[in-house]
Amino acid sequence: MSRNYKYHNPEGLYFVSFAVVYWISVFTRESYVNILIDHLKYVQKEKGLILYAYCIMTNHVHLVFSSELKEPAKLLQSFKSSTAKAIIKAIQENDQESRKEWMLWMLWMFKKAVKTYNKTGNYQFWRNNNKPIELWSNKVLEQKIDYVHNNPVTEGFVEKSHHWKYSSARNYMLDDFSIIHVNLV
Repeated sequence: MSRNYKYHNPEGLYFVSFAVVYWISVFTRESYVNILIDHLKYVQKEKGLILYAYCIMTNHVHLVFSSELKEPAKLLQSFKSSTAKAIIKAIQENDQESRKEWMLWMLWMFKKAVKTYNKTGNYQFWRNNNKPIELWSNKVLEQKIDYVHNNPVTEGFVEKSHHWKYSSARNYMLDDFSIIHVNLV
């Protein structure tokens, strides 16, 4: 991993993106998105996540954050681990899922990813890398927040960034009208 993609400043503000293995679109169902949201809220309340921007897409997540406890790598690793376990469990236990064959295929792919990513355990949900980028100036911070908020527009899901339900663009555009509280910059 390049030196540019590490958490060198424990007090820093970081932009990260992380994706589901093989870019599988898990977050097309609200129940799976809600697991991410609940975990983000928990990590904010209990583990010192300071969230400035977020966007949950169908197969990846963008965050702009810092760690109150000055442990950004540990914080993100804990979040990814807990969400992976919870989402896989929800997929396995979802008897109401109309796409049962698709979900079984996803679980098979998560098993396959263990070998691909040289991991241990039964399933690999998230890709390994987060590529953290420290946001060292207001200009870079604004660029990354714009990127996070415009991702659903760029992908053609919505025409305006604040129309995407799972984004902090709503916080910035509609005066804190989002699912998750963020610290506005």
